[in-house]
Amino acid sequence: MERNKGRPAPAWLQVSLAIECSGRSLSVQFDAPDRGITALIGPSGSGKTTCLRSIAGLEHGARGSVTVGGAVWQDSASGIFLPSHRRAVGMVFQDARLFPHRTVRQNLEYGIDRRDFENPLAGWNEVVKVLDLGSLLPRTPGRLSGGEAQRVAIGRALLANPRLLLLDEPLSALDEARKDELLPYLERLRDEHRLPMIYVSHAMSEISRLADRVLSLKEGRITYGAPPPRHDMRLREVGRLPPSAFNAISAQNENANSTPDSPLAWEYSRASTWL
Repeated sequence: MERNKGRPAPAWLQVSLAIECSGRSLSVQFDAPDRGITALIGPSGSGKTTCLRSIAGLEHGARGSVTVGGAVWQDSASGIFLPSHRRAVGMVFQDARLFPHRTVRQNLEYGIDRRDFENPLAGWNEVVKVLDLGSLLPRTPGRLSGGEAQRVAIGRALLANPRLLLLDEPLSALDEARKDELLPYLERLRDEHRLPMIYVSHAMSEISRLADRVLSLKEGRITYGAPPPRHDMRLREVGRLPPSAFNAISAQNENANSTPDSPLAWEYSRASTWL
């Protein structure tokens, strides 16, 4: 036992995946701790959405391994592949994907219906309070603003009791006012819940405000990773990314995304609505 003293604990999330789809290849290896937000950034078509979908078990062509808190979700070498509904993962897409014929309450209850695990991360009252959903419960999705709908989508994901939350550009379809409305809720989730999140965005303002660590993806490969945070201090507080690196990544994203995100549009159109 003594010889292990001082060694770092194994990473809580361990990902090593490769996939070929629509003429593009993705090959990523990264680890993440059991709390905080890991931002995944990169130009359009670099594989960010495919990476999240592969972790969630929505890409059956992905090969490699995904381990979460010691639980093996995927290990191609051993023939292990848990389907998405058996992975304790919540996924929030660019659009809320609420059931239009159900009220907000019924959409949230769908998350509870999917819960297969004991020791829930957050109960009904806590989720409704943290995301300020009480007044929205009787409404249908057609009567919600974009920011309200995304809050409901996040609440539904949380009520499914995920061990990992994946957010794929959850604010990109919102105007600045709605983004400012939703960001404090994401900060509360980050600060008050021991729930690791992987957050995809092109907006460096969101990344600098929310992220604890940053991974940069280009042409299907991880090209930059910020060091782990000191204690629980945020990226914006400790400046783990040197200004030159942060500005370079920001410029890369802005320049690469001056055109519509058509290379990844097919992924959204094929995405499962299981959550």
